[in-house]
Amino acid sequence: MSPTPEELEFFAGQEELEIMPRFDCPTMWLISGDLGPFKAGIPNKVPLWIALHLRAQNKCKIIPPPWLSKAYLEQLKELEIKSPLFTKMPSEHYMAMAKMIFEVCPQDIPDADCVKLLIKDIWDSRMSKLRTAVLTFIDKGASWAKVDNLTQLEMCSIRPFFTHSLEQLHRFRKTIQVARLYSAGNSSEEVRRRLRM
Repeated sequence: MSPTPEELEFFAGQEELEIMPRFDCPTMWLISGDLGPFKAGIPNKVPLWIALHLRAQNKCKIIPPPWLSKAYLEQLKELEIKSPLFTKMPSEHYMAMAKMIFEVCPQDIPDADCVKLLIKDIWDSRMSKLRTAVLTFIDKGASWAKVDNLTQLEMCSIRPFFTHSLEQLHRFRKTIQVARLYSAGNSSEEVRRRLRM
């Protein structure tokens, strides 16, 4: 069974992110691992979910990952548009991470509006490529395809359309096969027997 978008957001929350604490605290021992010690003004890496929790309480400032910048995303967008293939994304969970950060602290991201628009443009470009790839796959009647550099969220978003399309294609092919068998003069029992093979 494939993960849902909510589960993927949970996984994204486990990604490490750097924060600038506004408090002092000794090491915290959590089930998932030790965090800290925290010293005000000294950067520290923590999972995204903890960073967002601390930021919501105004106990830290989030230091955006290097890929969450206008310059980096402009280059990535250009590369994604020019390349016929999917480019490797900076994080498997780039969309979910960006969404979570923008919900809690867009003020911590330089050029936040522009960054948000660039991420949406990259997503739209990738989804367009993915829809085109699926249509090409279906048109060619292929039974398998290899696609590199897709994120789990992108696969999750195309899966309902893709599986429905394959089901319809299978029904269509089965109908054509039955019609050919009948047009060849086969009896109903012979057609049923051949379809079971």
